[in-house]
Amino acid sequence: MGQTPAQKAAKAARGQQPKKRPGKAQREAIKRAQAAKKKAGGGKPAAKAVPRGSTRAAYGGTCPACLKEYGKGEVITKVAVGWGHPGCAPRKLSAAEREFARNKARIEAGETFRGQKPSDWRLGSSPSSTRPTR
Repeated sequence: MGQTPAQKAAKAARGQQPKKRPGKAQREAIKRAQAAKKKAGGGKPAAKAVPRGSTRAAYGGTCPACLKEYGKGEVITKVAVGWGHPGCAPRKLSAAEREFARNKARIEAGETFRGQKPSDWRLGSSPSSTRPTR
């Protein structure tokens, strides 16, 4: 649906220039740029990620651990008896930290470990000259 020369002249008189269609090379460059933008997630800024085990508050409330309020949309997580601030939740220990705490409790309770039983070596003697076990 082209424009007649009279319509083009009227547009030019009003200060509007007729749109020129870009060339083939320019159209391909535009398509590539749009595809790259779409692939990169351009357009809308991405929402900030919420840490695992947490969520955004649907409505405001009070943290049961510190008794301070949190607003709608703030990041909250499970605490002892409900939902509250992530900083108020007890920190999860790694496997090594759990084992260390378990061993420490056993030592403090007076238990001995295989490597910590009393030695049967005589002072100044070699292991081969240990006293006989009774």
